[in-house]
Amino acid sequence: MKQMLSLYTIALVYFLTAWTLPAIAETQQQSAGQYKHIVDVDFVVQYATTPKKDDVLIVDSRPARKYDKGHIVPAINISNSQFDKLTHLLPQDKSTLLIFYCGGLKCNLSHKSAAKAEALGYTNIKVYAAGYPDWKKAGHVTGVSAAYVKKLVDKSTGAIIVDARPTRKFKKGHVPGAINISNREFDDKLDMLPSDKTTELIYYCGGYKCVLSSKSAAKAIAKGYTNVKLFQAGYPAWKAAYGAAVPPAKAAAAASDMPAVETGEEAGIITIDSFNKLMKGHVDKFYWYDVRDPEEVEADGTYSKAVVMSVDELEERVIELPSDKPIIFFCSTGARSGEAYDIVKMKREALEVYFLDANVQFYKDGRMPTASPPD
Repeated sequence: MKQMLSLYTIALVYFLTAWTLPAIAETQQQSAGQYKHIVDVDFVVQYATTPKKDDVLIVDSRPARKYDKGHIVPAINISNSQFDKLTHLLPQDKSTLLIFYCGGLKCNLSHKSAAKAEALGYTNIKVYAAGYPDWKKAGHVTGVSAAYVKKLVDKSTGAIIVDARPTRKFKKGHVPGAINISNREFDDKLDMLPSDKTTELIYYCGGYKCVLSSKSAAKAIAKGYTNVKLFQAGYPAWKAAYGAAVPPAKAAAAASDMPAVETGEEAGIITIDSFNKLMKGHVDKFYWYDVRDPEEVEADGTYSKAVVMSVDELEERVIELPSDKPIIFFCSTGARSGEAYDIVKMKREALEVYFLDANVQFYKDGRMPTASPPD
């Protein structure tokens, strides 16, 4: 009888243990906050594509400030803290593959968001637990948002924003300050890229369905550039967030009642009267570039408001020219200022630039130069 009771007791303990182990394991998993379906970088790579796949949505669960300066392309941002307010960004089809990620193995935001999505009825959910740090470590190009690009535009950080669309698209509207190197013309316009291969390059084109920016970014990386990023949401996102670009000179003129630049018979030539009038009354509305050689500037002086950049230097640094105000080139006779104008128009056609074709007398004290008709 005792033997039977012992056998019964053992069987009961085994049954209870076997029944409770899964529950214990599940409790431990839930307490750790980890979602049940975890994937790695190789899984994500096949879905992180341009053009964006319609049956997949990659979601960055980090706060917007993290997403803005770096994320997996073509992920959208639904921060976990704002999840309930942003469910309209999720697809209507509940069978769509959703891939959530955040800041790495110690970050639980993606796991929490995945659980929330499951509660809404989504049936095909994965979590890339290693997240953004792992993506970067694997060497994949990262993306930035329109908000990040806006900061670059406003602060003039030295980053180069490149529009990879055809020129006809660029002329209709583009991110302010961007240069246009269409993907097709990449090799022909390679000299427009900075010589410093560590310069931050931001490529964009026509949105998530456009492959031109990703192709151009890959070409830049192949040329040795080490800080290449994608603004894959592109010009449609910029236009939606900040409106169509207004040519900086026109915006400045409208805001300040600045008189129009009077030009001569040849394109780009500013008249002497207009040059003098603008230099006297509207000096801060323009960039004034003295393109003589440094030794001439040292010997004869120059206008105190001028940027000194010789023609030879300009040719190497044309990509650095600002775009928020018109540029006026001048020299001692008009020859080199005209050359500077031609260089810019060949390489950055969209910039508003003018040149003074005149004999110019400079003064050591930095006052306004005196211009007279050319010989």
